[in-house]
Amino acid sequence: MLPVVLVLLAVSLAVPAFGAPTLEDQVDGIARELMCPVCTGQTVAESNSTLAVQMRAEIRRRLARGETREQILAYFVGEFGESVLAAPPKRGAGLALWLAPLAAFAVGLIVMVRYLRRVTRPRTPTPS
Repeated sequence: MLPVVLVLLAVSLAVPAFGAPTLEDQVDGIARELMCPVCTGQTVAESNSTLAVQMRAEIRRRLARGETREQILAYFVGEFGESVLAAPPKRGAGLALWLAPLAAFAVGLIVMVRYLRRVTRPRTPTPS
């Protein structure tokens, strides 16, 4: 009985620790949403460039001051422009980037259906 109680106590104490992200988890999460301005194809979380290290430190400072994720992302967009965002915004030209794959899929589906209908249509014999 005592081992069961100890296991349940350990689990109950561990659950809040897993539920609340640490400051470093939050920094890493936001850094993954930002592209490194001086690196090609790397997020701030992936890069070890001087600028990426400085950006992670700035994220950490702003989180410690109580700023939200949205406020921090807005700060970096103000500093570097929207190209610093890892995912394009879902408005304006960014909306076209989000919708382009869906539109391409729809066009491909229409072309495929028309082709299959043409190929599988019974052919009428031509008089000779």
